[in-house]
Amino acid sequence: MHLFDLYSERYDSWYDLPFGSSVFSLEVECLKKLFLSDGPSLEVGVGSGRFAQALGVQYGVDTSLNLLKKAKERGVRVVRAGAEKLPFRDRTFHAVLIVVSLCFFEKPLEALLEARRVLKDSGILLLGLVLSESPWADFYRQKAEQGHPLYSVARFYSFEEIRNMLSRSGFKISGVLTTLFEEPQDTKPVRSREIRNGLYEKGGFFCISATP
Repeated sequence: MHLFDLYSERYDSWYDLPFGSSVFSLEVECLKKLFLSDGPSLEVGVGSGRFAQALGVQYGVDTSLNLLKKAKERGVRVVRAGAEKLPFRDRTFHAVLIVVSLCFFEKPLEALLEARRVLKDSGILLLGLVLSESPWADFYRQKAEQGHPLYSVARFYSFEEIRNMLSRSGFKISGVLTTLFEEPQDTKPVRSREIRNGLYEKGGFFCISATP
């Protein structure tokens, strides 16, 4: 069984816990500052559809059937597909989002190339992710070492690695925001709601917009 099918309930219910709920609303607030779309948009690695629903993204793809069912219940038009082979025509979408999913893709560069293919020339790609230089990446790596089933298969990339992959797939970075300026933990609600313009390695969540 697909890993995210096996842990779909655990994955989705995390967002209802005190920490998960508070950090989700902060991440959505950060993403909204860079999200621009006046037409159809797609989330690649849509999961259970929480980000797509919050941002008004109409379409979503994922490889987990159980998570897609939840995304559909949240009003997202879903398709079961891998990030590396999207079932859409060239230049279909005004915006493509990849939020907290790139670290789980087997071939992230191929996924970004596909995102470029289905994105209009005037469109925007929006990434939401944890960078490897962040103390939060170290926290999640410790979780992996302790046997966490999902973090154990995650790979965190540095900002330079992200920039390089974006460049190789035909994108240039147009904006960077950083938030989650707290000591890493995953039980208590986050206190700081600060969102800074630019790259700050001590942050925990990074929003990166890119254009063709």
